[in-house]
Amino acid sequence: MNLTDQHKIRIGTCAWSFEDWRGSFYPPDLPESQWLEFYANCFPAVEVDSTFYAAPAETTLRRWIEITPAAFRFACKLPREITHSCRLRDCTAELNSFLRAIEPLASKLQVILIQLPPSFAPKDGKTALRKFLEQLPRDFRFAIEFRHPGWHRPQVIRLFETYRVCWVWADTTPLNERNLAPFEFLPCTTDFLYLRLLGDYATKYDVDGGHVHRYETLLWKREAALESWSLKVERHLSEVREVWAFVSNHFEGFAPKTCQRLARRLRFDLALPSETGQALSEQQRSQLDLQL
Repeated sequence: MNLTDQHKIRIGTCAWSFEDWRGSFYPPDLPESQWLEFYANCFPAVEVDSTFYAAPAETTLRRWIEITPAAFRFACKLPREITHSCRLRDCTAELNSFLRAIEPLASKLQVILIQLPPSFAPKDGKTALRKFLEQLPRDFRFAIEFRHPGWHRPQVIRLFETYRVCWVWADTTPLNERNLAPFEFLPCTTDFLYLRLLGDYATKYDVDGGHVHRYETLLWKREAALESWSLKVERHLSEVREVWAFVSNHFEGFAPKTCQRLARRLRFDLALPSETGQALSEQQRSQLDLQL
């Protein structure tokens, strides 16, 4: 892979605010208010999970812009009010409201992720999807993740191609199949790829609702899956302008390390703070404190 191809690939995690990462990724004494700035000096992008619940305040968005490097980029989830409550129907007002609210982030907002529920099926959702795509503005890039296999149809691919929407590649393979290369329906529908290594969310809670694991180190490895996904990305690199890959803790137990492992398979280095001693110096810490 040449340097130009490497620069097309942005790897990051699904959110950055995890208490379990304190001491394993973030310095133990680093205030949570400084986590994003620290994260953004290690990774080139992040997927924002909080927008799934509500749009952040304008002051929050402007601070995100200020404390992240010029080349850093965000991907944001569309609110569940639109995807899960309205199920893409009669939601023009909600969509426009969210896009207006997120506007301050526009200079660093690369993709808006539309994550649809497993119950959203073609039988009752096909018309809603088409109408929804028709109203999407062209000044934002959108990626849609289906959780229902019924959407795996050529006519849906053509619809995405028409509206230049990205078909999300998502790996939600169960833990007991982690050593298998995933078989997924993987169309390339626009000029970028969007990969989500999500893993098995059934590993998160026990029968009583308590957390099963602490996500501070690799708990299980998915070697075959990482190799398979890296090959799939490389196969399409020449066709696209960008590749966005976001990793959840549930994939291997510790998303930053999985990001590094994926990067290595794509033949470039992604250094983690624990390996390079990139913990903030006292001088940097003082500068950050002055900014707060």
